[in-house]
Amino acid sequence: MIIAGFQKSTLLDYPGKVACLIFTYGCNLRCEYCHNPELVIQKCLKKNIVSEETIFSFLKERKGLLDAVVITGGEPTIQSDLIPFIKKIKKLGYLVKLDTNGTNSKIVKKILDLEIVDYWAMDVKYAQEVYKQNLLNAIPYSEIQKNIKLIKERAKDYEFRTTYVKGIHTLKSVEGIGKLIKGSKRYYIQNFRPGKTINPQLNFSNSFTEKELEKIKKVMSKYVKKVEIR
Repeated sequence: MIIAGFQKSTLLDYPGKVACLIFTYGCNLRCEYCHNPELVIQKCLKKNIVSEETIFSFLKERKGLLDAVVITGGEPTIQSDLIPFIKKIKKLGYLVKLDTNGTNSKIVKKILDLEIVDYWAMDVKYAQEVYKQNLLNAIPYSEIQKNIKLIKERAKDYEFRTTYVKGIHTLKSVEGIGKLIKGSKRYYIQNFRPGKTINPQLNFSNSFTEKELEKIKKVMSKYVKKVEIR
């Protein structure tokens, strides 16, 4: 595991739980509104890498005080040793939440088969048929659909979420995403916030207003049981 960030405590990232947050390095997408460019397009410096020994030493010390471990990124499913890493965490008795962009159904299925993740969070980024980004190979939308189906049908608990960026997303996008995740139990709308992003040109004009976010929520409520603006 290439771990390029570690937050010892969070009350926001695992619903109802006290968790620590592990950031893996690298991603197979290049979303211009990504707030973690240091994990995606910037070189991974050796001095910034957190060892697994550091993580597990901390987890052993915090047993009884910490409920869960959240693994995020970057994109964790591109890490070749993700599964054995999760197994080690589970052996210590922790809950595990895994964040994913839903582009690696082979790994998602393996993890679901093993039942080693307690909560899934998948970012459903667009409504287009193909994720056309700055990639060596475009991501087929069928792969996104496959991951959504797997998580909906087999995850112990889960959420889908989308960061809405004006200029990239529209109400038509909302309908497309809604149809894609129809019947899901939980969906979060996240408004774009300017700051440190892959595309530094994005700014406050790319954020939606509260009124617009409520319109998005109304549309999504036709497709999903629980919709919230986060």
